[in-house]
Amino acid sequence: MASHPVPFELTMLGCAVALVLLQLVLQAAAQMPFLSLSTLMGPRDTPNVIDNKYVGRIARALHNVLETFPLFAAAVLGVVAAGRTGSATAHGAEIYVWARTLYVPVYIAGIPVLRTIIWAASIVGIVMILWQLLA
Repeated sequence: MASHPVPFELTMLGCAVALVLLQLVLQAAAQMPFLSLSTLMGPRDTPNVIDNKYVGRIARALHNVLETFPLFAAAVLGVVAAGRTGSATAHGAEIYVWARTLYVPVYIAGIPVLRTIIWAASIVGIVMILWQLLA
């Protein structure tokens, strides 16, 4: 059976999934010093407000990536399925992953303008991929 190379865009999709998983773990770890073990392992029926700006930023960064990730994944899977991958889609996928990677520490550090520029770069990456799918 012949082996086919994995499209670079799918490799970047895998990296993006790993980044989301890392952010999930980071959020859980950030909450641990502030919540009891029974709360952490319980159903969390009542909201637990943690008065710590870094825990809040980590949670908001995770929420933000969860808003853009489905768009990125759909665009990547679409161009791969349609056979429309190329340098533009590869660069778009790479831009998205690097921007989302940089976004996390910049958001946690509270650097507002740079955070927005990095977020915009991730959107540009998605648009680059989508453009090839719809062109």
